[in-house]
Amino acid sequence: MFGFKKKKETTAFNPETDTGQIKPVRVRVAAGDINDKYSTYPSNGLTPKRLARIFRAADDGDVREQMELFEELEEKDPHLFSQLQTRKLAVAGLDWEVQPFSGDGHDKQVADFIDAQLKGLENLDDIFIDLLDAIGKGVSIAEIEWDIGANGTNIINDIRYIHPKKLAWNPQTDEMEICTKEYPSGIGLPENKFVVHKYKAKSGHTSRSGILRVVAWMYLFKNYDVKDWVAFCEVFGMPLRLGKYSAAASDDDKKSLIEAIYSLGSDAAGIVPDTTVIEFIESNKTTSVEIYERLARYCDEQVSKAVLGQTLSSDSGGGSYAQGKVHNEVRHDLTAADAKALAKTIRRDIIKPLVRYNFGTDANIPFFIFDCKEVEDQKETVEIYKTLVCDMGLKIPESHIYKKFNIPKPEDGERVLEPAVKPSVQDEGESFKMESFKQDYDEVQGHLDGMAEESIKHAEGIFHEMVKPLVNIVDKTDDLETLRQTLKDEKKVNELYSQMESPELEDILHQSMYLAELIGRSAEE
Repeated sequence: MFGFKKKKETTAFNPETDTGQIKPVRVRVAAGDINDKYSTYPSNGLTPKRLARIFRAADDGDVREQMELFEELEEKDPHLFSQLQTRKLAVAGLDWEVQPFSGDGHDKQVADFIDAQLKGLENLDDIFIDLLDAIGKGVSIAEIEWDIGANGTNIINDIRYIHPKKLAWNPQTDEMEICTKEYPSGIGLPENKFVVHKYKAKSGHTSRSGILRVVAWMYLFKNYDVKDWVAFCEVFGMPLRLGKYSAAASDDDKKSLIEAIYSLGSDAAGIVPDTTVIEFIESNKTTSVEIYERLARYCDEQVSKAVLGQTLSSDSGGGSYAQGKVHNEVRHDLTAADAKALAKTIRRDIIKPLVRYNFGTDANIPFFIFDCKEVEDQKETVEIYKTLVCDMGLKIPESHIYKKFNIPKPEDGERVLEPAVKPSVQDEGESFKMESFKQDYDEVQGHLDGMAEESIKHAEGIFHEMVKPLVNIVDKTDDLETLRQTLKDEKKVNELYSQMESPELEDILHQSMYLAELIGRSAEE
């Protein structure tokens, strides 16, 4: 593992001198801005007209309000938050590995260096989550903090998330830029300084490619619906308290009555003169409640479809087990696609600069791979490998088996497990005898099976003669009930058995049994 030194540079980035072409830019460019936590909260009083205006501004290159709005959507809508978290955690929870570009020794050395660097980042899982924020917003950006290792190597000290509201698109070149304190109008991204992960939910400009751009309208409609639902519950959730007083009631009586009504609303207790009456009028508005709930559920289902591609594995409702299983496979396809896109970004924006700064521009870039394969039956996998090696003679490296089953390779001198019983020479001899016996047994059994078939052929005609008495009884009987009564008559049944006796069949059975015994004795000798 390479050591880390505490970062000392705090000067501002200068695009004229800090080009990042020969050595990494060590000064901060956008990370650590305290103003990142402040927002204009564009969701307050959001209307269709205002939402359209925010989107139009983003189309012109100013995405600040859009990115702040997207952040609020996740904070205010628990269902949307859970769906996006499902997408992100499905990838962040996968195992990963760094694979060398080839089997060359130098390529393996490069891969080991990169693996050590990535594992040296304590918050790597958080970095994955931050980069996967692009699923909702279309783009996610993080700044690399470069440092010098104990051996003089260029290492990554940290990768810090930058709020995408700092991004802007140059109106002349349409290139993505970043806004900082020193350059509020935006500057180009220094080479090898930022990790830029993009998600393409649909074709078009990066500022319009995030999923949250698609579900923002559903959020707006659901927001209107929930507001009305809460107001409805406030009005009709409690019964109407109606106070009645007589025409002769004094002002004090009326005042006592109104105070009692207010008390019943907050304290559920009160006193009134006996000349007044308080009635509780219940409201029956279940149909209206169902309308609000159905609209909210409909909006949630559309969000689930947009984020996860289906609803059965994310929303409660009808659906068979088979449908749910198919929909879960759709989710796995999304996970595999998300993992592949993130791995590509990590290789391009993190691994490639590390290799260039430490091994030169001619070094090959290792691969970064997430293990997004579905869980397989390891017992079945073992049987496949046994068939490939034992039956087909395929040569498989031991290192592949260790990696396939996630088994650590034993180090020199380390004790390893051994088979419980090793086959001895005697066991091998017994095994040979058993194999010979099996061959003899198969041959004898073949003779017996052939003899049985011949016996059946000879007995076929005899059997037909035997059942003639029974066939005659069936032919002479008009219905099943009469036949049943006939066969229940013990005297007639005994007479039938005597007519069906066949010495010829008995003789064939005796001969077959005698011949089978002779074959068995000869096989033992």
